[in-house]
Amino acid sequence: MSNELLFFSGFVLFITAILVLDLTVIGRKSHVISFKEAGIWSVVWISLAFLFYVFILFHGEKIHGIVDNQTLTSVASQYAPNISVASSDYTENLENYRKNMAIMFLSGYFIEKTLSIDNIFVIIMLLSAFSVPEKNYKHVLFWGILGAIILRCIFIFAGSALIQRFSFILLIFGGFLVLSGIKMFLERNKVEKIEPENHWLVKFLSKHFPVYPKYVENKFFVVENAKRFITPLFVVLVLIEFTDLIFAFDSIPAIFSISIDPYIVFFSNIFAIIGLRSLFFLLIKIIDKFHYLKVGVSFLLVFVGIKLLIHTWLDNIGFRPVHSLIVILFTLVASVVLSLVFPKKQVA
Repeated sequence: MSNELLFFSGFVLFITAILVLDLTVIGRKSHVISFKEAGIWSVVWISLAFLFYVFILFHGEKIHGIVDNQTLTSVASQYAPNISVASSDYTENLENYRKNMAIMFLSGYFIEKTLSIDNIFVIIMLLSAFSVPEKNYKHVLFWGILGAIILRCIFIFAGSALIQRFSFILLIFGGFLVLSGIKMFLERNKVEKIEPENHWLVKFLSKHFPVYPKYVENKFFVVENAKRFITPLFVVLVLIEFTDLIFAFDSIPAIFSISIDPYIVFFSNIFAIIGLRSLFFLLIKIIDKFHYLKVGVSFLLVFVGIKLLIHTWLDNIGFRPVHSLIVILFTLVASVVLSLVFPKKQVA
């Protein structure tokens, strides 16, 4: 356990250092993020995720402090029961374990990345509905992502603890995801609209806290006449956090369909989330062109839900993590290609 905590602490410090660097040095000045800048940072975050994939592929045992067949068998039985460690050859078992864990990480990363695109739709609507100045997008999204990381950490390790104790929870997750996927597909063409003055969370904040009537640069709080106010930007931040909380009910069970190892789930989740801001700026101008993405996300939710419901049978017939990865990548690519080949008809 000490090895796991040490590795986890080092990972969190690394991510924290990157975020602090981004806030205090790279993004210390509020400005409108260009498509080029968003593209560069998207490449940076994706590259970091793939470097971590390579690390797991060659040194994945370090996460749990595996040093021999005994500890490997123990960890695999707890977190990866579908991985075979029947051989007496530790090197062979370790290589098999690394490959499977690396694929699980990559699959979890792509699932979260794909589901995040639907989250971006809602964030765009929020920022637009509240008339947030575009130069403040980066600041509010930074803190929104930081809050999301903390929430995901709590959800993932709490969920893993429950799964370890009550395995039937996977079936509940599966049923929930299937219903969510079907609901999303049926409502894929529904026009969503956010009315700030009628949102229950806005009403709650307005009732319990004094709200300043206008935006003040990129500040969340202001003091005037010895009285502290929350700004409209803080209200937007709370709404973004609440939105992510709702989406977490889909994304976290979805990744548990790939792996029940809380560390792999957490690492894949965080790498996908820290790149969400640059992905937002990359897609904000063109996201409407990918109208089949909601269909793809719906399919993925149903797929991972069914996978959770029949995971024992799938393990018995030889359905492995690499097969899940193939389905995820095929769905993502197909959604994008179909959107481009069959563009959305413009309403006259």
